[in-house]
Amino acid sequence: MFNIFKKKKYVDIYSPINGILLKIEDVPDPVFSQKMVGDGVALEPTEGIVYSPVNGTIIQLFPTKHALGIKTEEGLEILIHIGMDTVEMKGNGFESFVSEGERVKIGDKLLKFDMELVKKEHPLTSPIIITNMDIVDKIVKEPDGEEVKAGKTKIMRVYLK
Repeated sequence: MFNIFKKKKYVDIYSPINGILLKIEDVPDPVFSQKMVGDGVALEPTEGIVYSPVNGTIIQLFPTKHALGIKTEEGLEILIHIGMDTVEMKGNGFESFVSEGERVKIGDKLLKFDMELVKKEHPLTSPIIITNMDIVDKIVKEPDGEEVKAGKTKIMRVYLK
């Protein structure tokens, strides 16, 4: 017998960076704006520190430290990508405080990046993407243009199938 009172599963994702919330469609890179790697939002950072937006495990830390992946306890996979084309910086101006396999909770410090150095050559716009959309039923995004605080402001609620 099935339980009609079973709650729908969802994951709240908090801002990983202090900044301004943007629509994913406004990201100046078609890989992100056309949702080729997944759906989500973007941030225009006002500070160069990245905090965990969820409770989960670091599943990928790029050698260049410009991006990382987190898997939540519910199985949702989130990519945090700092700036556009920042892989070209080869890690210059990026510092990591975590490693792959490490468990993190909302608000834990993950990365630091030199905003001025990134801005010299690349847009700072930073996508926050759900990469395993096959387990997602729907995403409710907070309104763009709002100022968000890392670890404090919810930016998305992701409902799971």
